[in-house]
Amino acid sequence: MTKLRIAFMGTPDFALVALQELVKAGHDVVCVYSQPPRPAGRGHKETPTPVHAWAADHGIEVRTPVSLKSDAEKQAFADLNLDIAVVAAYGLILPKAILDAPKMGCLNIHASLLPRWRGAAPIQRAILAGDAKTGVTIMQMDVGLDTGDMLLMDEIAITPETYASGLHDDLAEMGGRLIVEALEKLPAGQLSATVQPEDGVTYAAKLEKTEGKLDFTDDAALLERKIRAFTPWPGAYFDFGKERIKVQAARHIVDASGQPGEIIDDQLTIACGAGGGLRPTRIQRPGKAAMDTEAVLRGYDKLAKGVIVS
Repeated sequence: MTKLRIAFMGTPDFALVALQELVKAGHDVVCVYSQPPRPAGRGHKETPTPVHAWAADHGIEVRTPVSLKSDAEKQAFADLNLDIAVVAAYGLILPKAILDAPKMGCLNIHASLLPRWRGAAPIQRAILAGDAKTGVTIMQMDVGLDTGDMLLMDEIAITPETYASGLHDDLAEMGGRLIVEALEKLPAGQLSATVQPEDGVTYAAKLEKTEGKLDFTDDAALLERKIRAFTPWPGAYFDFGKERIKVQAARHIVDASGQPGEIIDDQLTIACGAGGGLRPTRIQRPGKAAMDTEAVLRGYDKLAKGVIVS
């Protein structure tokens, strides 16, 4: 293995796995870039990102600029004299001067099979769309939005049991493995760059909190996918009177019918606009722990047949 001088640029848990794998592989991670600490928790205490916290604990220099556009930031990055930079869910746009500074440029770990699902939320959008598979692409970065040449790719199936939380962890692990492989092969000239095709381009828009509301005029299968895509964040929910009921798991019930939003049986099956009904199997009332729906209904019979939810 060729030991490379690396800057790592990432922010959340997804990126942390790759950073840990690069350090474990013996590369010289000389600097980490991450989003600035932000208020979190009940006390709104300034909290470093997962990548920042781990790097600091392991004696790696951490930089948290709010932008990389200034001449000073560009020069500070160039002064690192890098072989390569690795980027994973960083959250800042890299100007051309940053992309060009390392000898071998910047590689990105992207959680989709490019060119499908360029953008901010590829994991959730793939589940929501009903894709049969997704994966990780290691990409040579350019100035476009996830438009660079592809170097390595691997895939994983999306099944009816796939939730965003589990898929996130699987793809983070895959990304860590692939980036180590890429940095073994790239210096030896063993990787071929593939231009992304124009056909099949889709964009994974940033998730909005309001997307979690379940609209029961929609197709039941879509709503079931929405629950899997939006767990744990932004979370799926419906309103029952003044209560917001969060839904963490559900089944698509094909042979259900009724007015959209109507609870049609004593198992909390809710009629949808098409495709049958949706039966939440794990829910959470405000101020309560999440529980299996059956347990909730034993102590909360207001969620009864004939009631309309929204």
